[in-house]
Amino acid sequence: MLRIYNFARGARGLRVVWLCEEMGLPYHLERLPFPTPAAYRALNPLGTVPFLEDEGGVALNESVAMLLYVAQRYGPTSLLPAQDDPRLARVLQMTVFSEATIGAGLNPLMAAHFAAPEADKRNWSVRGIEDRVKQALAYVVGMLGSHPHVAGADFTLADIAMSTSLSMWRGALGQALPDPLAAYQERLAARPAYQRAQAMNSR
Repeated sequence: MLRIYNFARGARGLRVVWLCEEMGLPYHLERLPFPTPAAYRALNPLGTVPFLEDEGGVALNESVAMLLYVAQRYGPTSLLPAQDDPRLARVLQMTVFSEATIGAGLNPLMAAHFAAPEADKRNWSVRGIEDRVKQALAYVVGMLGSHPHVAGADFTLADIAMSTSLSMWRGALGQALPDPLAAYQERLAARPAYQRAQAMNSR
């Protein structure tokens, strides 16, 4: 069985729980304290969350890699188009974009927001990163266009991944989303699998 390690309400771990709920997969969610204990760091030397274990010695500590692994290992699933489906490229692009471009900017912004001295919370680097994240969000608005989902008509891994990054921007950092992305977030939050995952992740 899949074992997912996460902090209570950990945003990136929610991605993996949500995917399991969408696919109807059994999983065990292991909640960790902060800071993480030594026993956990023996499993995941980085001490980060989320962390995924599966049969056969599988161990992953990147949430987007977890999404791709689970969808491929336990699919096929409509959440990840087949290799000969032209939609696959856009799903992969937007799934990775959510973390490599948006998420990578959120990490230093959250560090500054929660931990930096007051004089550094709005320094040059922070303002520059904020501008790049806002550019990335504008790109997502363009990719969304008139579609209900970021990869087109269908709900996919890209939406699970993207929703988490948007939630951190709006929730942890208190930043506003462009109106199309706020409406998009509301549509995703109405999904029963999301609501089950959120309830499980918040316990």
